[in-house]
Amino acid sequence: MRTPDNPLSAFHLRVLGTLLEERSVTRAARRLGLSQPAASLVLKQLRDMFGDPLLVRSQGGMVLTERAAMLQAASAKALEELDGLLVDPDHFDPSSSRQTFTIALPDHILPLMFNGIMREFRRRAPMARLVMRALGPDYDFEGALASGSADLVISNWPTPPSYLRRSVLFEDEFVCLVDRDHEFTRRPPSADEYLAASHVAPADYAIAHRGVVETHLSAIRVVRERRVVISYFSMAPYLLVGTDLIFTVTRHFAEHFAGILPLAIIPSPIAYPRIQFYQLWHERMQHSPTHRWLRMLIGEMRSHSLRQR
Repeated sequence: MRTPDNPLSAFHLRVLGTLLEERSVTRAARRLGLSQPAASLVLKQLRDMFGDPLLVRSQGGMVLTERAAMLQAASAKALEELDGLLVDPDHFDPSSSRQTFTIALPDHILPLMFNGIMREFRRRAPMARLVMRALGPDYDFEGALASGSADLVISNWPTPPSYLRRSVLFEDEFVCLVDRDHEFTRRPPSADEYLAASHVAPADYAIAHRGVVETHLSAIRVVRERRVVISYFSMAPYLLVGTDLIFTVTRHFAEHFAGILPLAIIPSPIAYPRIQFYQLWHERMQHSPTHRWLRMLIGEMRSHSLRQR
């Protein structure tokens, strides 16, 4: 009996994986560089191939069908194996690569390090694509690393998952960022005054992982007045201008925004531990030449950026 021709292509697998991850035709199209009608057409083709709607509407948006949930990990693995057929196991030439790299990270890391990295990525791998995915409490980054839908996670949690590979990029200290006319710029606050002040605080950006500031305050059994809580970390400096708010943040981040906004940096009266920024990846990507190149690029450019400061 003749086996039917398989209509699936690497393109279909890539679109399928992106659609199932984003659960939105619009967002998937944007990531893939397709028009929305083109992405919708491919979704229709995929539905015909699998005899299943794959994505269905619900009250909170699009959700995966049971069949789609089963296909998600399998399609990611199949695509990875297809891509691997075209890669010399001992060599990777970024200048000719058309690979898509996906990095998940909180938004406060972008101004710290990605200007130099983006410049070098575009220079060395002009045909490759880079997707930067925001971390959030609804994003399963561990599952994304395991399935291959994310290549790297960059973060600074005090206790990252021990089974993931890790490479430290740099360390930093905590300071306070305030409006340049804030009373604390004229008179350094005591620890009690600092805790009672009106703070801008970021919401948790990953499941089961708290930030260094909240973790340390809990450990010493004190609380601060979280007057404004935001999901977008890089929005916080703009909220400080002309207000009595205070934002506890890393020095490199504070220096970046103090250089472009009327803000001032003051020492923190609470002695927070120094913080490590690192990249995380899954064990199965440890020996991938393409993945090794990406990790080395990020580590190399971050070190260069710190030397230039």
